[in-house]
Amino acid sequence: MILGGAAVAVGLQLPLVGCSGSTPPSPQTTSPSPPSTLGRQTMGTITTKDGTQIYYKDWGAGPVVALSHGWPLSSDSWESLMYFLATNGYRVIAHDRRGHGRSSQPSEGNEMDTYADDLAELLDRLDVKEVTLIGFSTGGGEVARYIGRHGTKRVRKAGLISAVPPLMLKTDQNPGGIPIEVFDGFRKAQLANRADFYRDVASGPFYGYNRPGAKPSQGLIDFWWLQGMMAGHKNTFECIKAFSETDFTEDLKKFDVPTLIIHGDDDQVVPIDRGGRAASELVKNSKLVVYEGAPHGLTDTHKDRFNADILAFLKA
Repeated sequence: MILGGAAVAVGLQLPLVGCSGSTPPSPQTTSPSPPSTLGRQTMGTITTKDGTQIYYKDWGAGPVVALSHGWPLSSDSWESLMYFLATNGYRVIAHDRRGHGRSSQPSEGNEMDTYADDLAELLDRLDVKEVTLIGFSTGGGEVARYIGRHGTKRVRKAGLISAVPPLMLKTDQNPGGIPIEVFDGFRKAQLANRADFYRDVASGPFYGYNRPGAKPSQGLIDFWWLQGMMAGHKNTFECIKAFSETDFTEDLKKFDVPTLIIHGDDDQVVPIDRGGRAASELVKNSKLVVYEGAPHGLTDTHKDRFNADILAFLKA
């Protein structure tokens, strides 16, 4: 989820917020069998009920952490935290959401209910228990909707990082939200030139590189852009509605596990009052940690602090 310079450019006024054998494999052979029959794989795909292939990585051993990424990125955006946790005694699973990264780009299902159901199928197929679910930005919505639809029978803890819940869009019930015209601007910018739109987002508000004195990392900008361009055009277009218009209020009320909420107070993408602070008022047994001066992409700009905070939360 993002509020970027390209939206302003279209006239919107808002702060930039292997198997082998003699017979050919069946279509399902890319889906892992239960661990008891096949054993763990460090990467692979599952095939969901509607035939969508969901790519995932599975690193390390120990208590399980599952990560849900932001829009329009992929599991690669979690690489720093994945490496850090895997080398500190944790099993870390991260998937590419449908339509993103190396997963299928289906025409249908580009909305939060299906995203959450895909996550449920992945966790069920891998048969993980006592998992800590952590979602960044749009991925925070995916985690919230997963708990809202599937409960916490497999969940030990949860984390919402720069996350979109409870609701981004301005409505009569959410008068402090962001006007629909802003998100219409995203759609217009994406249709006009998706490549330029994504470049503007990564080089501007996402990492706070539009702030005075900021020192942009061209490598990080290029990495963000590459992940976005790997995703499907239709999928990422429809995901704009999913992250901006989905109301997660009732999902957050169903959280019954310890929850860590981390948000930067200079988040121009998901303003902290609309995201972290509002979510912390709805989630029981939650802890809000505010990163002063941090942008939306704090998992990279503040990665040492962020990684340490996640490890401490897991150990608590």
